[in-house]
Amino acid sequence: MRWVFSTAILLGLASPTLAADLDVLRGSESVAPVVSVGPATFTRWSGFYFGGDFSYNFTQGDFSRATQPLLAFSLRNLTLEEEVQPSTIPVLGNGAANAFGGGGFLGYNTQWQDLIIGVEANYTHTNLNATATSSPLGGTSSPSRVFSAGGASYNVSLSGTGNLNLTDYTEARARAGYVVGNLLPYGFVGVVVGQASYSVTTSANVTQSTQTPYPFPCVPNPNPTCQTFNFFNSAGQSNALLYGFSVGGGLDWALTPNIFLRGEFEFVQFAPISNILVYIVDARAGVGFKF
Repeated sequence: MRWVFSTAILLGLASPTLAADLDVLRGSESVAPVVSVGPATFTRWSGFYFGGDFSYNFTQGDFSRATQPLLAFSLRNLTLEEEVQPSTIPVLGNGAANAFGGGGFLGYNTQWQDLIIGVEANYTHTNLNATATSSPLGGTSSPSRVFSAGGASYNVSLSGTGNLNLTDYTEARARAGYVVGNLLPYGFVGVVVGQASYSVTTSANVTQSTQTPYPFPCVPNPNPTCQTFNFFNSAGQSNALLYGFSVGGGLDWALTPNIFLRGEFEFVQFAPISNILVYIVDARAGVGFKF
C-alpha cells in the first residue's frame, strides 16, 4: 500500500509537465498572428489637372506643289499648258524651321487601379518661319526648257518663292496611361487646329515661235513669228487655319499628391493648305497640378 500511494503522488506531480509536452506535440502552441493583406494601392491620378510647358519645335513644309495652280492659271490661254502642262514642274522644294515655344494644358483623368484614361486640351505658341528652297527652271544654274505644242515652239523659264510662318496650334487629345509607382507613362492621339500665314509667288517667262528651227532668243523681239510673254502671280493669307492630327507619348512624374512633372514627344501632321504640306515635331517639358 505504501508503494502504491507513493507512485500515485509522483504521477500527480508529473502530470502538468507531461500534459504540456503532449500539447506541444499536438501543435496547440500559439504563434504570431498573420497580418491580412489588403488591396493593392496606386498613386492617384484621377480628377482634373492643369499646367504649363515649354517646347522645342521643328517644322518642315513641302512646297513642291504650291506653285502649280498659280502657274496653271497664268498659262491657261496657251496651247503649251493645254498639251504639255509645264505648270506641273516643281520649282520649289522644302522649307524648314525650328523655334522654342510655350503653352499650357488642361485635362481630366479617370482611373481604374493602374489604368488611366483621360482627355486633354493643349495650346502652344511658337514662331516657325519656313522659307522654301528654290530650283527655278531657266535660272542661272539651270537652262530654260523648250517644248513643242500646237505647231509652235516654246522657250520656258519658271521660278517662284514660298514662305509659311506658323505661330499657334491647339489640340484636343484622348490619352491612356499605366501607373508605375509615382510614374505615369502614357500615349495619346488628337485633333489639331493651327494658325499660320503663308505666301507663294510665281514668275513665268515664255517665248513662242512659229519658225522652224526656232530662233531663240528672238531677234528682234517681238516679231511676227516670235514673241515673249511674262506672267506673274501670287497667293497668300494671314492667320489662316490649318487642320490636322497629332500622335505621341510622354511621362508624368508625381512629386507630391498634387504636383507632377511632365516630359513629352509629339508629331503633328496638317492637311495641305494652298498645296503646302506641313508637319511639326516637338519635345516638351512642363509642370502640372492636380486636384
